[in-house]
Amino acid sequence: MKALFDFMDKKIGPLFEEGGKFERLYPLWEAGDTFNRTPGDVTPSAPHVRDSIDQKRLMIFVIYALIPCILFGIWNAGNQFNIANNVEDASLMTDILRGATMVLPIIFVSYLVGGLWEVLFAVIRRHEINEGFLVTGMLFPLILPPTLPLWQVAVGVSFGIVIGKEIFGGVGYNILNPALTARAFLFFAYPAQISGDKVWVGTAKTAFDNSPIFGTVAENVDGVTMATPLAVAAAVEKGGDVVQALADNAGQGYTLLNMTLGNIPGCIGSTSVVAIVLGMIFLLITGIASWRVMFSGIIGCVAMGALFNVLPLDNPFAALPFVYHLVMGGFLFGIVFMATDPVSASATNTGKFIYGFLIGALTVLIRVANPAYPEGAMLAILFMNVMAPLIDHFVVQGHIKKRTAYARALNNA
Repeated sequence: MKALFDFMDKKIGPLFEEGGKFERLYPLWEAGDTFNRTPGDVTPSAPHVRDSIDQKRLMIFVIYALIPCILFGIWNAGNQFNIANNVEDASLMTDILRGATMVLPIIFVSYLVGGLWEVLFAVIRRHEINEGFLVTGMLFPLILPPTLPLWQVAVGVSFGIVIGKEIFGGVGYNILNPALTARAFLFFAYPAQISGDKVWVGTAKTAFDNSPIFGTVAENVDGVTMATPLAVAAAVEKGGDVVQALADNAGQGYTLLNMTLGNIPGCIGSTSVVAIVLGMIFLLITGIASWRVMFSGIIGCVAMGALFNVLPLDNPFAALPFVYHLVMGGFLFGIVFMATDPVSASATNTGKFIYGFLIGALTVLIRVANPAYPEGAMLAILFMNVMAPLIDHFVVQGHIKKRTAYARALNNA
């Protein structure tokens, strides 16, 4: 193995370095080289810090944390299809295979198109390929409905990478989470395919239908109307009981249990609280994501939900028990995987508490105050992305004032 690495370093590597025959393709060489091994490169001058964790490994750890959401999302997409299409001989394997045909193409297109943009900007700017796309390329599909057309996946990820990140200078300079930026663009540009009651459960037939692989599919199912729990709650009229409306939802009752388990219609990776919590535990144990943002975000969501519960408002959504806000929609997925983005989140420890708390509070506020948009997590996180530098500014200024006052007190003593 050492002989192979020596050959790569001495014979192949120089072709891609400055002055080499393939100098313009250095980003591709560097990406492949560092993905397959850890090169012995060191900084040209002191200080030298040795650590087994670099940016690529950090991003890979986030992908590991997303694995439960990915696997559950594949099964759930297939399971919801089989339920809606009355597939009588459906099994765990048919659920998984059906879901894979719906979810894997979305992930593939996200990585393919987004990766092409990443490589293009790296070659033009002559810098290494940004590892941040390893996470963005996976997060984006997980916050989409499984029925989204692939061309819209390509358009959305292009907008998120180019407008949400690259125009700011790439990883480390963007002010918005690229995956959420891409989803926000699709939500407002193509609302019919990413909102409403008919986009969460697939009905498209395949050549494998009516076989032992995918099961027998009903021939008379052309479309399915299946509202998400948030849509059901937002549609309750004044004087109605939101909890009862969720439990009585036509076709599939939404209880705390099945919303926690996640076997309900929704975005691919954000329906199962269990899968999200497994990823959260991994991120906390490895120290990859900020516990301050997660903890304060959950507290903010609970606090705002409890506040609405006691206020005398003529709004059924406001009366929804606060615990429901934690398991409904994409809040928990957002606070664990999106809000903790180290680039677009607050950088100071105090700022992380403020930042996370406001995301949780704003999520519930948007849900209750704006019934036209019951899912408030996306807008709450993007809004606080913009506010994060301001929060850090005031936190730093507060520290400076305290230290200045302390120094003056010492001088006067």
